[in-house]
Amino acid sequence: MSNTKNTEEIKKVENVIEIKNVTKKYKMYKSKKARLLEAVFPFYNNHNTFSAINNLNLEIHKGEVLGILGKNGAGKSTLLKMITGVVSPTNGELKINGKISSLLELGAAFNPELTGEENIYQHGQVMGLTNEQIEETKQNIIDFADIGEHLKQPVKTYSSGMFARLAFACAINVDPDILIVDEVLSVGDMAFQLKCFKKFQQFKEKGKTILYVTHNIADVLDNCNRAIILNSGEKIYDGDVKQGVDKYKKLITGMLDKENEKKDIEEDTEGKWKKDFNINPNMITYGTGEIKIVDYGIFNEKDEPIPVLTSNELVNIKIKSEFFADVECPTFSITIKDFLGKEICGTNTNFLKIYTGKCKKGEKYLYEFKQKLMLAPGKYTLSLSCSKFDFNGELIPINRNYDALIFEVISDKNIVGYYDIDTKVNFTKLSE
Repeated sequence: MSNTKNTEEIKKVENVIEIKNVTKKYKMYKSKKARLLEAVFPFYNNHNTFSAINNLNLEIHKGEVLGILGKNGAGKSTLLKMITGVVSPTNGELKINGKISSLLELGAAFNPELTGEENIYQHGQVMGLTNEQIEETKQNIIDFADIGEHLKQPVKTYSSGMFARLAFACAINVDPDILIVDEVLSVGDMAFQLKCFKKFQQFKEKGKTILYVTHNIADVLDNCNRAIILNSGEKIYDGDVKQGVDKYKKLITGMLDKENEKKDIEEDTEGKWKKDFNINPNMITYGTGEIKIVDYGIFNEKDEPIPVLTSNELVNIKIKSEFFADVECPTFSITIKDFLGKEICGTNTNFLKIYTGKCKKGEKYLYEFKQKLMLAPGKYTLSLSCSKFDFNGELIPINRNYDALIFEVISDKNIVGYYDIDTKVNFTKLSE
C-alpha cells in the first residue's frame, strides 16, 4: 500500500500540468443587437455555441518539451490561454504546478504610454516578481532586447520589431517552471533570432517544461520530445514526435481517413525492386489513388540495387508507377530524411521544370532521379510521392509514401553535419 501511495505522489509531482475533461465553449451571436438583448435579458437565448476545446484530457510532465500541432482553428491558442489563465474553461478541471512564463501574446502587459524601462517593471510586477527580483533581471532584459536609447522612450513610439524584442526579452528573462511558446521564436532580425533559440535551448538544458506551438514541423522535430495534435478542439494524437509530424502532414492535406487509405492504396506485393531493400513497415501511404507507385529502389551506375551506398557515389533512384486515371502533368518527388524525421534534401519534377505530359489511364511510367548523395555516414529514409495541381493551383497528393525505404550511407572520411561539401585543401609555406 505504502509503495503504491509513494508512486502516486511522485507521479503527481511530475505532472506540472493536469487537464481533465476540459471543454471551452464560446457564444456565437448573429449580430450586436442579439448580443445586447441577451446581456439585458439573461433568459433571452439568441446565440449558437462553438466548442473550441472539447473534453480534453492531458498530462504534461516535468521536463517535457511538448509540440502542439494542428490546423488554424484547431484549438491550440485556446488551450494555451486556458493554461496561462487568460480564459477559463467552461467545464472540467485544470491544475498547474509551477510558475508560467508565456510567449503567447507578447507585450500584453505593456502600457503604451510608459517607457520601455518602466514597462520592464510593470511586466515583472504582473509576473509576481518583487522589486528586488526585477532589479536583478533588469540588465539582462536590457542587454537581450538591445534597443539602445529607445528604452527611455514610450513604447507607443516603437516599431513592431522593437516592441517584440523588448516583450520577448521581458518574458524570457525570468525563471519559470513552465515556458509557453506560440510562434514567436522568429521575431526580430537573424542575430536576435539566434539569441532567442539559444535562450530556448538553455531552458531545455535546465529541464524546464516547455509547450511549443508552431506550424514549422522542422522546429518540432528538432526541439520536442513529445507531440500532440489537436483537430476541431479534440486531441487526435499524443506520442512520438516523428509519428506525430507524419500524421499532421496527412491532416493538413485532408488525407487522414484510414478507411480511404486502405481502399485507395494497397501494398504492392509484386514489386521486384523493393525486395532488395529494407522497406519500412511503418511507412505512411495515402492519396487519391489515381496513380500508384508500384515499385522503387536505389541503384548504382551498373544498375545494381544498393541498400548501402557510398557517400559521393552516383546513384539512380527509380520509381515505377501505374495510372488508374488520366492525369495532366503529374509531379513526382523524392525526399531524404534522417531517423528523427528531419528533411535533409529532396527535389521533384516541378522544381526541375520537367513537363511530364498527359498520362492516360492504364499507362505505366518509369521515373529516374540521378544524383550524387553526398551525405554523412548514417541511416536515412527515402520518401516517394506523386501529386498534381488542381484548377485552383492547389497541390493534391495522389500517392505519397512517407519514409518508404530505409538505406545506409558509408564513407571513408568524417564530416560536420549532414552534407559532404567535398572540399579540396591546398597549403603552401610562405617565406618569412
